[in-house]
Amino acid sequence: MSNNNKLTCAKLTLFTVSAVIIQIIGLSLFIVGFFPVKPTLSGMSGLESFSPPGFDPAQNISTLPPEKLKSVYQELSGVPPLFDRLILMVIDGLPAEFVLGRNEKPPPKVFMEAMPYTQSLLGSGIAIGYHAKAAPPTVTMPRLKAMVSGAIGGFLDVASNFNTQAFLDDNIIAQLRRIGWKMVMLGDETWLKLFPNMFDRHDGVSSFFVKDTIQVDYNVSRHLDKELGSTDWDLLILHYLGLDHVGHIGGRNSILMAPKLEEMDEVIKKIHSSIIQTHKVDEGGTLLMIVSDHGMTESGNHGGSSFEETDSLALFASAQKFRDVENRKEAYQVDIASTVALLFGVPIPVNNVGTVMSQVFTFLEDEQQLRLLELNSWQLLRLIQTHFSEFRCARFSCDSSNDKTDGAESFCCSYLAAASLHRSWASKNSSRSVDEDGYMSVVLAYRDFLGTASEWLSSRSTDKPIRLLALGIFAMALSCLVLTSLLFLLDQKVNSKWHLDESFIVAVIFILVLSMGSSSMIEEEQYIWHFMTSSLYFLLLRRTIQSIITNGKQSRGSSDRIYSIIAVLICGRILRGWHQGGVNWTYLTDISKLLEKKGTVYINSLHLLSVIFIIVCLAFILLAKLPKRRFSVVLLLLLVYLFPVLMILTQISTNQDDTRLIQMIYALIGISTVGILVALPWLMPLLDPVSKEYSFGDAVYVIGWCYVSSWSLLQMLLQQPVNSMPTALLLVQVLATIRYFSQGGVHIKQWVKVASLYYVGMAGHFGLGNTNTLATIDVAGAFIGISSHSTIISGILMFIITYASPMLALLSMLMDFDVRAFANSDENVDLGHILKMTLGYPCLVPLVLNSILLVAYTIVLLLMRNHLFVWSVFSPKYMYVCATTVCVYIGVSIVALSVTYTCVVFATRRKLKCSTSG
Repeated sequence: MSNNNKLTCAKLTLFTVSAVIIQIIGLSLFIVGFFPVKPTLSGMSGLESFSPPGFDPAQNISTLPPEKLKSVYQELSGVPPLFDRLILMVIDGLPAEFVLGRNEKPPPKVFMEAMPYTQSLLGSGIAIGYHAKAAPPTVTMPRLKAMVSGAIGGFLDVASNFNTQAFLDDNIIAQLRRIGWKMVMLGDETWLKLFPNMFDRHDGVSSFFVKDTIQVDYNVSRHLDKELGSTDWDLLILHYLGLDHVGHIGGRNSILMAPKLEEMDEVIKKIHSSIIQTHKVDEGGTLLMIVSDHGMTESGNHGGSSFEETDSLALFASAQKFRDVENRKEAYQVDIASTVALLFGVPIPVNNVGTVMSQVFTFLEDEQQLRLLELNSWQLLRLIQTHFSEFRCARFSCDSSNDKTDGAESFCCSYLAAASLHRSWASKNSSRSVDEDGYMSVVLAYRDFLGTASEWLSSRSTDKPIRLLALGIFAMALSCLVLTSLLFLLDQKVNSKWHLDESFIVAVIFILVLSMGSSSMIEEEQYIWHFMTSSLYFLLLRRTIQSIITNGKQSRGSSDRIYSIIAVLICGRILRGWHQGGVNWTYLTDISKLLEKKGTVYINSLHLLSVIFIIVCLAFILLAKLPKRRFSVVLLLLLVYLFPVLMILTQISTNQDDTRLIQMIYALIGISTVGILVALPWLMPLLDPVSKEYSFGDAVYVIGWCYVSSWSLLQMLLQQPVNSMPTALLLVQVLATIRYFSQGGVHIKQWVKVASLYYVGMAGHFGLGNTNTLATIDVAGAFIGISSHSTIISGILMFIITYASPMLALLSMLMDFDVRAFANSDENVDLGHILKMTLGYPCLVPLVLNSILLVAYTIVLLLMRNHLFVWSVFSPKYMYVCATTVCVYIGVSIVALSVTYTCVVFATRRKLKCSTSG
């Protein structure tokens, strides 16, 4: 007996499910070990912030009332607060280059003209602006935490961006609250989730309804006159979301962008005018601070690490001029926390890694400015101490001849050099006012320490538990080995000759694995999939032509096979040119950019044409497969999908987001799909009246057709309109592939068919504009048809949009099943044998291909854990690998459950018929 026969369905199922469970456990262990919650120091900084490390005061400040604590802080700091009140205006998604320009060049003319008042503030020296570089991931919640705490969070903060929890680490909001500040928040409700019970008044709005660009900002501005006239608050937070939503809808160059900037400029004008009117010379007055949490790409998305996404704004405006202003200065977003703390006389948050923005403090005397640098240095030195077991600067010899290779010694010596210069400068009381060179030497020395310490702390990688990571990789590798072994046992044939296309499929996997070690190849992975998939189909075309030449005749079936491959190749080439994906060449012209320049009329027309084209293709493939005597089934199926199609066409033609209509489409598509799955195996005739063969194959095919139809129509609703035609072309590729394999003539192994569809799905994934950066995730589409915010539903829709192509390829496998096992079985139905023969390859091949890539990239990520681009390139790619794994699990599960259910129903009906006839 062969190994194939020994591998029963029960064993195959048990080993497969066990391997998947082991893989999930291993993946979970690795994610927990590699992406831990970044450790932070507990508690809040207090009086010790105003003393050198090692001289911490013993006084307990918890019993001090806010006003007393405020005066103690002011006395110890040696620098009076420069302002009494703060207005923090957050313009979500505003790139700094819109206001400050880029590379010594001014902003684009249209943006400068849209913000005349802001530009006048910068030009007159009343405001000072910074390019405040944000750390990835560039999404709102982790960026707000960075601004108020000065700390860089973990990479997986991007996941909690959709489910924000209270922020318990030391931060500016808590510090200001501790000294009795009254606070008001208007805008993004993320602030309310991060800081519950902190605000005396608030009016929060959801940040996830990206289709709304007007009401979301009106809800903030409607309170402005009242709040600017009030004196019962010390901190007013205004978080405007409209500009970010404009970007998500239409990109940087949206026609709505300039009007939105004009609106923001009017708000800035109103606020600043109020500050001037209420300003008194002998009082600190109010500081207007305008910041953005992140920038945006050309398409308006964000989340990655490109300059366009990390280029956030930090702009300070007051009633007085800043001295020696130089705009377009560069800083880091984490520098905001220490700057605000020192501006208002509170301790710098304990986990801060930022450095003070010195130009904001040009109002102060030289001695006071050096004091601020000293306080910042003490805070970073305390934070550095936590990373070394013994950190006592007194034990180090800091002679210039000594090579300071030790990290602790290097930091100590750098700080001690600055402190020594500071003491020397301070001791020269008589000449201090004219000792400009000495003052600059102290500043440079402090800056040298602060810059080095901040950079080291920012890039400091968490110590990763190697044993846990190794255990996770071992579990995933074991799972991969089990799945691969099962596939070999299933395909074990003696003296089986491998064809070139089969060898090429295996070679593609090795090429992908080798490319994973290069950050550039990860950024431009789409080129590999497009090239390899096209090459595979050229090999299939070559094999088909060779078969025709060998047989000496050309039949209609052979012509159909050739036409099918040519259709796949042509559609693939168009998909390749639709989006200039990746990172390095996005500025090049592509079809989508040309269509966007033509305007929405062309795009909407193409959208309507794509829906009609999809329906025609689906109807054709159904009529071509099912015999004419099944015309009633075909007619019924087309009628079932007629109503959602008409509703989708109505939705597209009106070009408005009718939430109720979209929800009805969701319901119709869902009910139709589930209804056909449940009812069809019972309603389909058991035997074909002409061939007398069982209709199991037709039933599975129709169910697969329904899945593909529903999925394609759903994409027409959710994808960006410019992606409608690529989605239709992808469907043509999938249907043409199935058509090619169903024609016979050339014997192609079942695992090759499944792998080919898998490759088409992955190439199509990039053909729809997806990349390995988080910035290309379509956030706007995740809220289509949602009347109230739901993290779960939005997450599901986002997943459906992002993995439209791979899931389509997986679902389409039902349309190309080998059902001969059922047709040839006798009355004693062996369900196990039937399921093994029909489900073995469609389930195992995607799992094996994905497992190999998952294990390989997990190992690559571990090896690259100290690489410069580990968080900006390798980690986002790993998130996509994990999401692809989930996609494969879901797709394979749907296929397996659908076939199992249909098989059980047909087997039950066959037994009932045999018992009745008997």
